[in-house]
Amino acid sequence: MAVPAGVADGINTVWALVVAFLIFFMQPGFALLESGQVRAKNVGNVLMKNVTDWTAGVLAYFLLGYGLSSVVGAVTAGRPLDAPFAYFGAPGQWVTWLVGAVFAMTAATIVSGAVAERTNFTAYAFVAVVMTAVVYPVTTGLTWAGGLLSLEGYVGQALGVGYLDFAGATVVHMLGGIAGLVGAYFVGPREGRFDASGDSHPIPGHSMLLAVLGTLILAFGWYGFNVGTSAIYGPDDALLSAQLGRVALNTTLGMGAGAVAAMAVSASRQDKPDPLWTANGLLAGLVAVTGAVPHVTWVGGIVLGALGGALVLPTYRFVVDSLRVDDVCGVFAVHGMAGAVGTLLIPFFAVSGFSATQLLMQVVGVGVVAAWATLGSAGTFLLADALFGLRVSPEEEEAGLDASEHGVAAYPEFTGGGSPDSQPVSADGGHPGGETDD
Repeated sequence: MAVPAGVADGINTVWALVVAFLIFFMQPGFALLESGQVRAKNVGNVLMKNVTDWTAGVLAYFLLGYGLSSVVGAVTAGRPLDAPFAYFGAPGQWVTWLVGAVFAMTAATIVSGAVAERTNFTAYAFVAVVMTAVVYPVTTGLTWAGGLLSLEGYVGQALGVGYLDFAGATVVHMLGGIAGLVGAYFVGPREGRFDASGDSHPIPGHSMLLAVLGTLILAFGWYGFNVGTSAIYGPDDALLSAQLGRVALNTTLGMGAGAVAAMAVSASRQDKPDPLWTANGLLAGLVAVTGAVPHVTWVGGIVLGALGGALVLPTYRFVVDSLRVDDVCGVFAVHGMAGAVGTLLIPFFAVSGFSATQLLMQVVGVGVVAAWATLGSAGTFLLADALFGLRVSPEEEEAGLDASEHGVAAYPEFTGGGSPDSQPVSADGGHPGGETDD
């Protein structure tokens, strides 16, 4: 049922604001999730990085990132530039900018969990600014801003279809997951993570409570991320009830299937179902369906979510055991792998039926975004290392970044002795930050 245009526009604007606020609430979810997976002596540093992601990042995205996205979109689609920074003085664009900003902050914050416990704070702050000012905006320029991979872009025109990534499975999450993996590689593993033979040794996080609570807060915010990407009323001022329902359903089924699949895999590999692996599977299920939610059937929502969740633990083991990369919070497994798999497989479960051309576009699109994520983040971390030095000293790492980088203690009552840093978050530590070796 259609409503007057002014009413529809008003409802969509208020909806966009509510969505932005809801996505912002994912920031404390990330803070809790990451804090729980590091040792007590580094919790303050994790909190500081999460606050910096938002505060410094949002300024960078306003001053450069949002406009740069429009520039990249125009250039990679052969369109003339049309005052890409006009939003500075255009109040009508500020709500849209805010929605873009909370998405940008999500991409940047993902990186924090991968490089935790040994990264120079100044270098990290620089990385967060560049991620939100340049790396993420280039990705949105190639996709959502009508650039290279969109129907209007050079690749889209050649194939006759546009790249499908509804709410950022690759544009946001795979980007952040790959950037985190690259950063963890460049900064190197934590002291004691690997022995002289290259075998990994668990470094348990200090609080499963915080990690799982953060997971559930992220899941709540994800409804804004996915469902909020859809407007309430469409171009013809008709209620988009079918699309909203499909997006909400697939979001919910994806997270459920991801958690159950991860629970089953952890029980199979570690004899008992692990709470934190289950939580990570829930997030991976959400990531896997984020690009697909309006495009696939509910069967597809379940299958994609389950695949994301099932692959989390083996992907994390591959990163640690084969690549020898110390990704503290498993961000590549949760965000990078799940984002790529979920987006690639959209055509197989599409409501409109399978399309080989669409599959080709999905393969090309994931490849382009992955390549830029790798190159852009590698350049950013190399520059940060040259300017500030990526890594703290061994003495500072041993003391903990709370004390060495900020002069604080997140748990001051423990400073007199009996530090909880050695206490595992589960009996066998079988998860990111403290997994068992298979």
